[in-house]
Amino acid sequence: MPNPKGNPQNFEPAQPKGNEPLTDQLSFRVTKEMKEEVKAKDDPPEFCRQAIQEKLDREK
Repeated sequence: MPNPKGNPQNFEPAQPKGNEPLTDQLSFRVTKEMKEEVKAKDDPPEFCRQAIQEKLDREK
């Protein structure tokens, strides 16, 4: 019978992919189409971080 409280590995924090820890959150509105396209990516959070960083780098 499965554990109703979940798998202990699910409670471990995700490992950051970069050098800096990912401690803050950012929330914004998008169209339904944009959300669906982003969710279809292999790693949606990393895709969004890279897209935002690219835009920030271009504006410097």
